[in-house]
Amino acid sequence: MGKLALLKKTLGVLLIALGIIGLLLPFLQGILFILLGLALLGNKRLNEFFLKILKKTKENKKSIFILVRYIILLGLMFTLSLVYKIFLPLTLYPVAYLLKLFYQVTIIKDIIVVGLTPIQIVSACVAGSAYLLLLILNLSVRMKQIKRIYTILLSFLILLILNILRIFLLSVLLVNQFQFFDFTHKLFWYALSTIFVIGIWFLMVKLFSIKEIPVYTDLKFLSKHIRR
Repeated sequence: MGKLALLKKTLGVLLIALGIIGLLLPFLQGILFILLGLALLGNKRLNEFFLKILKKTKENKKSIFILVRYIILLGLMFTLSLVYKIFLPLTLYPVAYLLKLFYQVTIIKDIIVVGLTPIQIVSACVAGSAYLLLLILNLSVRMKQIKRIYTILLSFLILLILNILRIFLLSVLLVNQFQFFDFTHKLFWYALSTIFVIGIWFLMVKLFSIKEIPVYTDLKFLSKHIRR
């Protein structure tokens, strides 16, 4: 065996060893090191053996990440009160600002007083469950973390803006004693709020090219993985 061949094999073994360690440590690119090592060794049987291991490791990692996402989802079910606390001021003050453009407005805690008409921004007005539903849809599909952050932030921002405009419009109707206020309020609450969430999610799917179907894609992958 020539010196060059020996050097290649030694380097190949070292790279594979680094790669195996890298599969356990997030800061090392394990798969990349193993592939480089295999390329240097050039042994067909060894290549097939490690490629099988890599495939299994990759699938196991995907399964673990799916499990982690759904554990987070379960935890989110208990955070609705926190969502309300975060989004109450983010909703109340912009609505009050828009109303101030047309009316005399005073804010008392969670109540906007427009002239002599008090408008209380209750939990349902904040639409915390809608934010939670968007988060659930987001976490029930596989995507890169940076894409996940962007989709969450953008979807939340769009929902916040739509909700502010919704409350502003309803407030104007209430102050002006609109005859069909109750009907309009219920229409916004029961129908349009659901349409808003579905519409925002489909917009995220289009903008960020999300091909996975929430929950179904994960179940399909896990089903195939279990059968093997």
